[in-house]
Amino acid sequence: MSTTMTNHAIELGDKIKNKTAVIGIVGLGYVGLPLADALHAGGLRVLGFDVDPAKITNLEQGVNYLKHLGADMTERLSASDRFEATTDFQRLDEPDVILVCVPTPVGTHLEPDLTYVIKTAEAIGARLRPAQLVVLESTTYPGTTTGDFIPAMLQAAKQHNRGEFKLGENLFVAFSPEREDPGRKSHTTTTIPKLVGGTDPVSTQLACDAYKHGVTEVVPVRSAEVAEAAKILENVFRAVNIALVNELKTVFDTMGIDVWEVIEAASTKPFGFMPFYPGPGLGGHCIPIDPFYLTWKAREHGCVTRFIELAGEINRQMPEYVVEKTAEALNDDEKSVKGSNIIVVGLAYKPNVDDTRETPAAEIIELLAQRGAKVSYHDPHVPSFPNMRNYKFDMHSVPLDAGTLGGADCVVIVTDHAVTDWQAIADHAKLVIDTRNAMAHIENPNARIVKA
Repeated sequence: MSTTMTNHAIELGDKIKNKTAVIGIVGLGYVGLPLADALHAGGLRVLGFDVDPAKITNLEQGVNYLKHLGADMTERLSASDRFEATTDFQRLDEPDVILVCVPTPVGTHLEPDLTYVIKTAEAIGARLRPAQLVVLESTTYPGTTTGDFIPAMLQAAKQHNRGEFKLGENLFVAFSPEREDPGRKSHTTTTIPKLVGGTDPVSTQLACDAYKHGVTEVVPVRSAEVAEAAKILENVFRAVNIALVNELKTVFDTMGIDVWEVIEAASTKPFGFMPFYPGPGLGGHCIPIDPFYLTWKAREHGCVTRFIELAGEINRQMPEYVVEKTAEALNDDEKSVKGSNIIVVGLAYKPNVDDTRETPAAEIIELLAQRGAKVSYHDPHVPSFPNMRNYKFDMHSVPLDAGTLGGADCVVIVTDHAVTDWQAIADHAKLVIDTRNAMAHIENPNARIVKA
């Protein structure tokens, strides 16, 4: 350890090195739960925190409420004497390292909503003690860690008479952006490189050392702001490029050109091109939301992010585009949307998971229902329509059998799960609106296929 480290830093560093440090993880969702498993597998004791008592009960019973992670994960954690989960945030003084994995949504006007981040900072501050490392993982705009999170934490510590704290001396803080990609088995919490930017060099080093117990490659950066900005860049990169192909899709469609064939052709170039694919709209927590954190913060600095905002506008228009294509296709069959039986295939925002966060399927269902359609959905990963912030439907997944498909006027493919019976759709549906090119492999389908 460096001689410039304080006694508190040395004490914490030794605990991390010797695997006697207790890791606290706030938020046991899509980010926090696999992170808990990775660090537990690395030999550390993990104490998980969540406001949802149902999650705690599931974890105690070894039941995985995130199906794509597999039952073996929660069974392994529940059987271990090095893992515990609780709703008692008064225990936040127990962990030596606290990793914050809470949601960062946007409001109705696409403004950042840091409610969960600030409330977590206040809860930590209320129980803060010397020689703790706190790392924020929630995606947000550059400057959140130092400008919002730390002040809220220290103010709460002061209000609760927790003592005096100095960054880099007896309190250590860093930002390390989550990079989870639910359902992609080729990239896991353990194998995805972990960026770490501390508020000072000692905090950076301590955070890196902690993550190294569960992550193969840890990459230190100069500051928390660099780490925050890197995560935003990653998501903006995808959002902008997806918007580009979404816009090209609409242009090429008017020319009678299949955008999927165009992308496949362009992908033969071994340099200077990276394929992105169009779809019915963006889903998940990161790409539809995080770029707006940057646009909001940029305005505070007198900057206008026209490129990013235009990309967001294009991507947000895609559900309406899908509904318009559906209406046109039904019109060709001498039918209206009103009164038509329409099955939406896929409620999750991406294939092979049960993750419905910000799924475009919800908006498509609502838009079709507003036009008078009789809408149902099929998704074996999501048997019942979940409680969502902006959408509430009393719906359950319907089977894709001959009777259901034959009775539908139209099938709208939103998510291409591997388990979906595409041949049944091709054989029994009358009309299919395909937003994912899922039917491309079907030869001589009985259904009329319209790409959207």
